[in-house]
Amino acid sequence: MRYDSARLADFSDASAVKQRSVFDGPFFSVSMLLLAIGVIMVFSSSYARAWYDPGNVTGGNAAYYFVRQLVFALMGIAAMLVASRIPMELYRRYAFSFLVFTILLLMLVPVIGVKANGSRRWLGVGGLTLQPSELAKLAVILSFSVMICRAKGKMRTFRHGIVPFAGILGLIVGLLILEPHFSASIIILGLGAVMLFLGGVSLGWFAAAFGVAGGGLAVLLTFFPYASSRINTWRDPFSDISGRGYQIVQSLYTIGSGGLSGLGLGGSRQKFLYLPEEHNDFIFSVVCEELGFIGAALILCLFSMLILRGFWIALHCRDRFSFLVCSGISSLLAIQVFLNVAVVTNLMPCTGISLPLFSYGGTALLIQLFELGIILSASRSILEK
Repeated sequence: MRYDSARLADFSDASAVKQRSVFDGPFFSVSMLLLAIGVIMVFSSSYARAWYDPGNVTGGNAAYYFVRQLVFALMGIAAMLVASRIPMELYRRYAFSFLVFTILLLMLVPVIGVKANGSRRWLGVGGLTLQPSELAKLAVILSFSVMICRAKGKMRTFRHGIVPFAGILGLIVGLLILEPHFSASIIILGLGAVMLFLGGVSLGWFAAAFGVAGGGLAVLLTFFPYASSRINTWRDPFSDISGRGYQIVQSLYTIGSGGLSGLGLGGSRQKFLYLPEEHNDFIFSVVCEELGFIGAALILCLFSMLILRGFWIALHCRDRFSFLVCSGISSLLAIQVFLNVAVVTNLMPCTGISLPLFSYGGTALLIQLFELGIILSASRSILEK
């Protein structure tokens, strides 16, 4: 799905592109449907923990997480609509300013960030928290798209196709490891690889990168006990049911108890303080328990429709930058959905990866909807010349 330079124009040729006043209806409709289901599932999965209030955060209000998620969902829809009205040329113009701003925020996290669960990943902004790693994903997509457009036929060279991109990825991932935030590091490295592939980098560089990644993984497992323990728990979570394997074992119990048709909306038993992070990273487990295999499969089908529609819009864009941005955001959505489902089903080691449009988290939801709004902005320019 690499772009065809003969077919795709640049913004220098944008005078030939006709802008239409409406965005892509199917993409918007599927996004709203997934968002609505996600907000409902946040309420269903969180009310027991919110009522019990073990951290003295909710004041015993069973709807605490639901109300906050609903407010951010409405704000996110507004942000999505605003993003859909911003011309793609403006995203290109301010891509590097946004990248610099994001890197500065990442530098602040280890110094003044909010600490939770042994990691310092958030910045306190008023009464809210902001996770700069979410901004970093969008910054990589926008900045890499601009760089690829500028490099044009030089993407196969080491100087233009590898060095600047590797430098940006290395800086961002290095700052994320300081938090530590290994899951975001994996996502951003995967996202960077997708963008370089779309840009036309030689496949030989990917083979070399996989070799380096394998060596890095070996070092990580050797010198970082935290990482090696995650691997051991993944291989046999039932060997330590009450310890490191507790979360994934409870997730598997939750998924299994749903069966084919589920226990019904609100009928989950594991959400009553058995399953940790039931309204956040492990919300898909509750989806499986309440809606069953059929309901979970339908939700994954909706995600597939949204991702494929995003790629369809990308393929019909009239300029390289829009094509790359839409492909990057669609790839990011696909990576996060796949990794989240893989984690909760123990197909890969447990790590903190949220499910887009479902997992509880206000600022993350805002950013995700804004990203979808960028795709809607690009969809306005796919009308025939």
